[in-house]
Amino acid sequence: MQITFSTSLFNRGDAVAASMWIITLMCILISFAKDRGKTKLAIRSSLGMFFGLFPSISLMILLVGFLLAAIPLEVIGQLFSKNGLTGFVLVSAVGSIASIPGPIAFPLAGELYHAGAYLPSLASFITTLTMVGVVTAPIEISFFGKKFTLLRQFLSFISALCIGLLVGALL
Repeated sequence: MQITFSTSLFNRGDAVAASMWIITLMCILISFAKDRGKTKLAIRSSLGMFFGLFPSISLMILLVGFLLAAIPLEVIGQLFSKNGLTGFVLVSAVGSIASIPGPIAFPLAGELYHAGAYLPSLASFITTLTMVGVVTAPIEISFFGKKFTLLRQFLSFISALCIGLLVGALL
């Protein structure tokens, strides 16, 4: 079974983005009309969060872009074409190193899929990429404690393997 994606959705991307901007601006205007103080506070708060996250998100985008440019997609596709539990564990371990948010991980998954990645391995990789983060574990430990963090990350890793196997069974 082969999955194909329609490109017509991507051609409408600009219209969707424009619609979202218009709806957002209308909501801000309605909020501003109801309570100027709260709206100004919300805008200041959201801009503060945006500028706080911007450096780390930009760094992740640059890193993913650099990796995709430096390593040929065929090589990456071969890494993800391994079948069986060993392939899932290897790819999941690679995904577990850094925690990358979905808006970056999903386009990466699309590129890997077009490079020939095996869908079950890709499902396992993306799941660990977004749910497990060895690099970010110290920050998580400082907030939630060592026991909770290690248990959550272990269960997330096992879940990623199960998701990959389930995708393989279904497809």
